[in-house]
Amino acid sequence: METPPFKPKLPQVPESEQTPLVRSLLQVIADLQAQVQRLEDEIRRLKGGPPRPQLKPNTLEGAAATPSNPPDEDSPRRRGHPQRAKTAELIIHEICQVPLADVPEGARFQGYRPYTVQDVVIRLHNTRYEREQWQLPGGESVTAPVPVAVCGGHYGPQLVTYLLHQHYHAHATQPILLAQIREWGVVISAGQLNRLLTEGHDGFHQEKAAIKAVGLAVSSYVQTDDTGVRHQGKNGYCTYLGNEWFAWFASTGSKSRVNFLELLQGERCYAVNAEALAYMAERGVAAGHRERLAAYPVVLADPDAWAAYLRRHLVDSPRAIALVTEGALLGGLVMQGFRLDLRLLSDDAGQFALFVHALCWVHAERPLQQIVPLNAADRQAIAEVREQVWTLYRDLKAYREQPTPAAKAAINARFDTLCATITPCEPLNHVVRSFQRNRAELLRVLDYPEVPLHNNRSENDIRDMVKKRKISAGTRSEAGRRCRDTFISLKKTCLKQGLAFWAYLHDRVSGQNLIPPLPDLIRQAATA
Repeated sequence: METPPFKPKLPQVPESEQTPLVRSLLQVIADLQAQVQRLEDEIRRLKGGPPRPQLKPNTLEGAAATPSNPPDEDSPRRRGHPQRAKTAELIIHEICQVPLADVPEGARFQGYRPYTVQDVVIRLHNTRYEREQWQLPGGESVTAPVPVAVCGGHYGPQLVTYLLHQHYHAHATQPILLAQIREWGVVISAGQLNRLLTEGHDGFHQEKAAIKAVGLAVSSYVQTDDTGVRHQGKNGYCTYLGNEWFAWFASTGSKSRVNFLELLQGERCYAVNAEALAYMAERGVAAGHRERLAAYPVVLADPDAWAAYLRRHLVDSPRAIALVTEGALLGGLVMQGFRLDLRLLSDDAGQFALFVHALCWVHAERPLQQIVPLNAADRQAIAEVREQVWTLYRDLKAYREQPTPAAKAAINARFDTLCATITPCEPLNHVVRSFQRNRAELLRVLDYPEVPLHNNRSENDIRDMVKKRKISAGTRSEAGRRCRDTFISLKKTCLKQGLAFWAYLHDRVSGQNLIPPLPDLIRQAATA
């Protein structure tokens, strides 16, 4: 029997007698004992001896017994321990029995010990359909149709799904995809690949349009943002709409408010009605223009007809044309059922200042970071104002969780204190005044607690467009641009609904349509 090693017991020194030196020495002794124990365990393991028994420490009466070293689910499996539970849930496609070489005589067979290996199979699979052909009594020939699963093309749903997934999800460029699948043995030209990626996707485009319509209809708030994109060698803009349920992207050559209102509409509609005239009055359109337009209310769908209407009623200055057009598009939105009380959260880009507008606090604080202090007093003043801003932010976060009239009054008072701050740093005073100007938008959450305080979600969602822009020179055809916007919209919406984008693509490409339409899932999420 092995003699256990001698382990001195640490003396029980009263805490009143523990000088700093004594406490340090006791800690050194404890660390050395722990190191000795680890080394003994390692020697025992290498010799093939039994592991050290795990003795549970005594606990106080009524106290919960918790292990000092809880198991780490992510740690690698130790020798002699059973296989991790997560592999037991895998679907096994193939079982291979591995014999043991040089089995000693007299050994007794105890069955098999599983060892699971995950892999994927990537190989070319060509299918030739022998379609029956018959000649009718009248002399004409008829041929059996291609199965529905083939989708009418010479490339199967699995390959098409892979191409769409890699191009729009993994951001693989067309030359890389072409080289890759040709290495697998697929016979395809660059033009055929481009057509698979950009043509014949009307169903996807329709689902994307329905995502926006349903998302705007069921949402109490929407976040919006934009970023740069390129199309046909020219710089353009991509506009984003979304929240926790959906994401929608559209690329255009403009970022004006007219463009934004056109994107919000389903079909183009210019309407001179009460809502349009109220918007014109709010934006300072001349009374003469408003009187003439009010005398001739109209609903038009054609941009050329709308331009002729403006000329006929003497609206000719660029500013007046823009404001009147904005009002007419807003009136068209109302006719299409759009709610003017929609909360719209943005980063303070001018084209988004519509409806019940809210501002992102992160973007509002950013100018404070850009101020260059000239002396210690400037640095102190900037630090104090930033502390005030982030204190307000923390209070607003707490208010969203538990809104009360008392908390609302306290936040309003604290905001007033911030806006009344005057410092020796004039750039800092300018930023403080901007807080006062944007008071209603920054404190919108006091009336609508469901509105987020920042626009981080939109920036995270729009990042895919930024990645696409960095690795590609942009789109060349209108079909390519439309598909880029559509598939990124569908991808982001799938992720928000907990769907794998691969499963969604294969479901739609193969014609199975077992996954419910994304607009239906958005509506269910909004009513849950």
